[in-house]
Amino acid sequence: MKPFAGALAETPTRSLPGTLLRGFRGFAAYFRGVMGADAYGKYLEHHEASGHPAAPMTEGQFWRDRMDRQDSNPQGRCC
Repeated sequence: MKPFAGALAETPTRSLPGTLLRGFRGFAAYFRGVMGADAYGKYLEHHEASGHPAAPMTEGQFWRDRMDRQDSNPQGRCC
């Protein structure tokens, strides 16, 4: 009896370009999170989940508000 014969037979074969593309997309999503580029999307998710009665800020208003808050309350940032 071969111990890994069944496991190898059930493993789907994946193409190298597809695997690289998935890896790149994962890295890009991670990088956007580190840089804060996904902050507006997170804000919209939070706004909807918490049930605020007012309409959410537009993307321009959100970024302006975020930069104003960071300028008035500087915390550990690189720049």
